[in-house]
Amino acid sequence: MGKVAAKIKVMPDSPEIDLDALQERLESALPEGAKINGVEREDVAFGLIALYPTVIVPDGSGGTETVEENFADVDGVESVDVANVGRI
Repeated sequence: MGKVAAKIKVMPDSPEIDLDALQERLESALPEGAKINGVEREDVAFGLIALYPTVIVPDGSGGTETVEENFADVDGVESVDVANVGRI
């Protein structure tokens, strides 16, 4: 079975949020078999910075759906959107 790399846009719910702590909470929320392979940060507006973790998941049923759901449940996350997906 192959793997899928997904770049996921994670918007924090506040510009005052500690992005390093948020990144740690995202890493701990990953389902079994998934891992983060780097995180980019992008200024959005008014001091708000989006996180773009690249998540590697096994190519199976559901794809990135479980990762998206887990990230959405993390404290401090406003929204989660898949920005890009590709097989590796």
